[in-house]
Amino acid sequence: MKKKALTLLLLITLLIPCKLFAQENRFSGWAALFHTQKFSPKWGMSFDAQFRSANHYDYLQNVLLRPSVNYYFDNNKMAALGYAYIATNGRGAGGVETFRPESRIWEQLIINTKIGKTSTLQHRFRLEQRFLGNTTNRTDHYFSQRLRYFARAVVPFKKTETFTKGAFLGLQNEVFANVQNNDKVNKHFFDQNRAYVAVGYRVHKKADVELGYLNQFVQQASSSYFNHIIQAAIYTRF
Repeated sequence: MKKKALTLLLLITLLIPCKLFAQENRFSGWAALFHTQKFSPKWGMSFDAQFRSANHYDYLQNVLLRPSVNYYFDNNKMAALGYAYIATNGRGAGGVETFRPESRIWEQLIINTKIGKTSTLQHRFRLEQRFLGNTTNRTDHYFSQRLRYFARAVVPFKKTETFTKGAFLGLQNEVFANVQNNDKVNKHFFDQNRAYVAVGYRVHKKADVELGYLNQFVQQASSSYFNHIIQAAIYTRF
């Protein structure tokens, strides 16, 4: 009963838009690789790389590279200290190309819990220190901080004692909040929400592949929009 109730709650979160008055709809594609490597019972590292297209898949807009050092309290709790580099390409008036780099330092805590025998639910709390560099055509670098809460459930389609291979449903939601210098970002405490549903396959107990739909709601200074994203992802754990 607990498993069914939680799955239903996550589905409702994904299917109900967080704002009904978004002024624009965009469409893009994301590809991602998420890797976790354990060196000892206590220490490890993670790395993810993401590639995101612009609206209507016109060009490669974002490249994100994010490594971290991880400390494991036990099998269910992990803390991390990481760095991220984000390259953002844009198109200005008249098709002029623009570029903006961003560096981040971030800290996070992950708590993994079990739902029944095989399903899992992950909670992730992340604080980011964002250093945004100058754009190609103007000087406006700034610093801000952002808090993120992420929840992800993996629900196997087939009931087994241990889930080491087979198809699964992936459900997740992440909320972003600007906690310092939001006047430099979008002038709002709320930044964005990402709701995601995917079908995946565990090819090995240490590797998953999945394809899903991500609904990204973005709050801007004086407007907002939905980004409808098709995401392909690979997860590896060693």
